[in-house]
This record gives sequence, C-alpha cells and structure tokens, in this order.
Amino acid sequence: MSTVIVGEDGLARCPWGLSAPDYVAYHDEEWGRPVRDDEGLYEKLCLEAFQSGLSWLTILRKRDAFRAAFHGFDPEKVASFGPGDVERLMGDASIVRNRAKIEAAVANARAALDLPGGLAATAWKYADPGAPEHADMADMPAYTDGSKALAKELKKHGFTFVGPTTAYALMQACGLVDDHLTGCHRRGAYR
Repeated sequence: MSTVIVGEDGLARCPWGLSAPDYVAYHDEEWGRPVRDDEGLYEKLCLEAFQSGLSWLTILRKRDAFRAAFHGFDPEKVASFGPGDVERLMGDASIVRNRAKIEAAVANARAALDLPGGLAATAWKYADPGAPEHADMADMPAYTDGSKALAKELKKHGFTFVGPTTAYALMQACGLVDDHLTGCHRRGAYR
C-alpha cells in the first residue's frame, strides 16, 4: 500500500510511518520538521549518506551510536578526526562501518566549517515550500532540480558522498520540502 494509512490511534500517516514501531515517532515528530541549524543539518547529511544502500530503519536504530561515535555530530570535533579516528570508527560495530562514508563524514565536517554562510543557510536556499503534493508514494521523486542544484553546490565546496538523491532525502528530512502525503496528519504541519 502506498497511500496514507490510518493507524490504531485514528491518525492518517504516510505508509512508511506505520511500517515499523520505530518509525511512528520519527514520522510524527521529526521527519519534515524544519532543521535550521548547521549542526542539525550536518547530522542529517551524515546519516543520509550512511543510509545510502541500506534501510533507514537500520540508521535510525543506530543513531545514538552514531552520535556517540561522531561526538554529537559537532562539525568542529569531527573535522579534527585523523586516520586513527577513521580506524577507530571502522572497528566500531555499533555503527555502519564503511570507510568511504566515514571519510565523507570527516571531509563534510571540514567543508561545512568552510562553507560561506554555513550549511543551514546554503541548504535553505533550495527549500521548496510549494513542492507538489503527492497522494501516493509511487509519485514521490527520488530527486528534484532543487536537490540536484544543492548537491552540485555542496560538491563545489568540497562535500563528498552527496548526490541528488541524498540531497533530496536531506531536504525531506529537514523540512526543505513537505513530502508527507496528501491526507497525512503531518502534511502542512510545519508551514
């Protein structure tokens, strides 16, 4: 099923929001809520990159471990990571151990600190509050012109492991677009 589903609490949700118990709170309280600070956006960018090729549920369940391993996703702290830190993280079974993704998190922390105006200001230039509504998950794009432009700008400033699809997932998660389905009780909640 790819249209909204009414839960036991009587609330209509995007179908993924009821597909696992861990998703209910994430869907209702976090996904699509505007994130306007650099640290929050950096965390989401890292987690979206780590999710690439995996289930978001895997990342959500490991999020506390990621936060511990990456010092709360403080870009200044992560930017100071060296080869020994990468090896430490490669040995940490509580996170996703992918060298390219770990090295991207470090490189992206450094790029975020050097980004003129900051990560939040840069990302929010590509917000699309007028994005079309979707009644069915099958109509949801994997990326948009805005996410392609955001990915291109981030790459121009030294970010890695951030293509249009990852950029779009970031935009969805951080409220730059409202991709809750038509009829979902969270659709339009943050406008």
